[in-house]
Amino acid sequence: MSLLNVLHIGASATVAQSQRLNAIASNIANADSTTSANGEAYRALQVVFRPKPDLGGVGSGVEVAAVVPSTVPLKLMYRPGHPNADANGYVQGSNVDPVEEMVNMVAASRAYQMNVDLMNNSRQLLQRVIDMVRT
Repeated sequence: MSLLNVLHIGASATVAQSQRLNAIASNIANADSTTSANGEAYRALQVVFRPKPDLGGVGSGVEVAAVVPSTVPLKLMYRPGHPNADANGYVQGSNVDPVEEMVNMVAASRAYQMNVDLMNNSRQLLQRVIDMVRT
């Protein structure tokens, strides 16, 4: 595997983690929402990764396969005066768990940073190889 392949892998991973961070930000922003654009309670978004197709037997990174709504059941809150309450006074709330989202955010930001470090180190190694060839 060449250092250029490492750069491509790191770049694809930073793009994927960036999309994951965007989904997490959306989840946190809508944690207290009782309705979304479709009129139902907001469902947390989950990013699904998959490996990119291999190029000649060499791994070529990761990509986002899909952004899917979470299957965790929506929260039911007793709020009889709420405009979205049902006949029994319950409102469906978002299924976002703010603590879980914060943990996911830390993990995604660290993964992003590690991939940036990987690309920086690879770039430095390439530069050293170029410098050695010149001398």
